[in-house]
Amino acid sequence: MDHTGMNAPHTPNPRYGRRAVLGLMLATAAAGLAACSTESSDLANQNKEGSGKGYVAGDGSVSEYAPEDRSEPVKFTGTTFNGTDIDAASYAEGDVLVLNFWYAACSPCRVEAPALKAVADEFKNKGVTFLGINVRDEKAAAEAFDKTFKIPYESVRDLDGGVLLALSQYVPPQAVPTTLVLDPNRRVSARVLGVVEESTLRALIKTAQETPADAT
Repeated sequence: MDHTGMNAPHTPNPRYGRRAVLGLMLATAAAGLAACSTESSDLANQNKEGSGKGYVAGDGSVSEYAPEDRSEPVKFTGTTFNGTDIDAASYAEGDVLVLNFWYAACSPCRVEAPALKAVADEFKNKGVTFLGINVRDEKAAAEAFDKTFKIPYESVRDLDGGVLLALSQYVPPQAVPTTLVLDPNRRVSARVLGVVEESTLRALIKTAQETPADAT
């Protein structure tokens, strides 16, 4: 703060001048620390609330690919936090696979979690499989997130970026969350960069289901 405009006493007392200046400096420093502390607390609360303020991620844009424009079937392997080995080729042909890239401290991931759970529950036993791809967390953090939001499907522990690299054509490294919908031939039918909405995801899955399993 600029104190040059403050009126000084006409006859300053040399005994207290330095003490007054020191007191003012300490008070200013304390105010600055309090502001920093409040800001840090606010950001922490935003993470817990899933507000997404101050977080740069995808813009929620949706890309759909017509069957004739889709790439080759995707290939990736990984291991879930429960120790299950995952191979894209092992999923039943004819099923739709939804991949969601996330991590626990990602505010937008917390925002979209209820929608993912709702749609996963809705399409359970209807030829649709959900799989999370966790790009940052250790097991405890991932399990705490799943418990909080009652996530009904497993997640791959992708700290080495193997799955992310295999799908880098569709998933930018910093765009978390990202959701991919694979058609019955394991080709990318749709992508959402950023928070996915429940109605949008439901529609994308239904579109993917319309693709014949033997489509080329």
